[in-house]
Amino acid sequence: MGQGARPAFGVAKPIKGGPQDKTIPSSANMPGSVPVPGGDQFPPLPGAEPSAPQQPMRDDAMARLADRANSVNDGQAEHNGFEASIHKIKEQVLPRLLERVDPEAAATLTKDELSEEFRPIIMEVLAELKITFNRREQFALEKVLIDELLGFGPLEELLNDPDVSDIMVNGPNQTYIEKKGKLQLAGIRFRDEQHLFQIAQRIVNQVGRRVDQTTPLADARLKDGSRVNVIVPPLSLRGTAISIRKFSEKPITIDMLKDFGSMNEKMATALKIAGACRMNVVISGGTGSGKTTMLNALSKMIDPGERVLTIEDAAELRLQQPHWLPLETRPPNLEGQGAITIGDLVKNALRMRPDRIILGEIRGAECFDLLAAMNTGHDGSMCTLHANSPRECLGRMENMILMGDIKIPKEAISRQIAESVDLIVQVKRLRDGSRRTTNITEVIGMEGDVIVTQELFKFEYLDETDDGKILGEFRASGLRPYTLEKARQFGFDQAYLEACL
Repeated sequence: MGQGARPAFGVAKPIKGGPQDKTIPSSANMPGSVPVPGGDQFPPLPGAEPSAPQQPMRDDAMARLADRANSVNDGQAEHNGFEASIHKIKEQVLPRLLERVDPEAAATLTKDELSEEFRPIIMEVLAELKITFNRREQFALEKVLIDELLGFGPLEELLNDPDVSDIMVNGPNQTYIEKKGKLQLAGIRFRDEQHLFQIAQRIVNQVGRRVDQTTPLADARLKDGSRVNVIVPPLSLRGTAISIRKFSEKPITIDMLKDFGSMNEKMATALKIAGACRMNVVISGGTGSGKTTMLNALSKMIDPGERVLTIEDAAELRLQQPHWLPLETRPPNLEGQGAITIGDLVKNALRMRPDRIILGEIRGAECFDLLAAMNTGHDGSMCTLHANSPRECLGRMENMILMGDIKIPKEAISRQIAESVDLIVQVKRLRDGSRRTTNITEVIGMEGDVIVTQELFKFEYLDETDDGKILGEFRASGLRPYTLEKARQFGFDQAYLEACL
């Protein structure tokens, strides 16, 4: 470069060749050879060829789509050989057994007593039919017959399986179950539609409800608290449909949810303090995401000296408190009279000197009654509702109140929600079957006509393993909680602040 020449501006450092240093022929303007861009400065992604980036992954995804599009699955449950033979013989034995048994006397006996009484009668019937059984087959036949007479028939084995969390009967020939968050076909069948309908009636009759063509929908519960929904023809086109949501025999606590991976240590601490400090909590989520389980776990933190009233359509909450009174709605009778709604029970509950009112689920105008309870000295009230996010939860609460015949402006409704609700806990069932607490959000107040919220915790999706398990982490926003003042009244302010920061 000459004395007065200006230095070349913007001359980049030459790009060095990569592992395969390809060159292009020299030309008049470009003496020598020029390396192809993409050398040491821009190394290729691990596992990816520069010439065909991500092609195998895309082909794999498209192959999965093609497999799903071309798959054939009739969804029919199949018995294995042993079960099929037992059920076939049961059909022959049952009518003859009923001829020899007094149903009223049998109903007074326990299952064990009935087994002892039935054993000689079953042997007599088998001898008549010229059927020989070994001991194992005889025990299996006894169990099937007693389940048929006293229990819920083929459903009994699913109800007794602790790994089954949901049972979905879609007509007599197809039953699905949920195990560990995944749906799978169950190996049971009903004799015919009439058999299934009789079992559905037996379930709802236990709680004083009925199901028939005039009332084809029914909510009920089993003795262990499991929730049951029944829908029959003509509304269900494939026969009687029964949906059973089973509950764990052992009460679930917040620490257990933390151990299951539903939340981390700090979130568990914040929720325990929220339950103990009488914060008004709304638990939001989709179907089967664990809203009721979360509500039961939060109830463990309620002071044993407080009087708690729960109000539900079908009683499924099992609070872990000594002073707890469950209330249940009542459907109308055949004349359409005598219905008692959730709103009626909330109004009546205010006259029963409750410390807290807990609603199993809000679906309509009773939301306004719950907000009124939260605002009239019943701090610590809780409820669940269906929503996809904390912001949608607030919108749904506004819409539910507007669905009623309450003539107040939307701004007044929003203000009452903002003044009543302290925390929104969002729970989700992810596609791998796991249930996570994805958000804990505070409701701060109003800014104009908009409800202002502040996120305390959030679940961040990170990756997915080869076997489909979702990986992520729970993150605290590091913001000072607005509900700190409530925690201070109970002496938990320092612990609450440390959990949120």
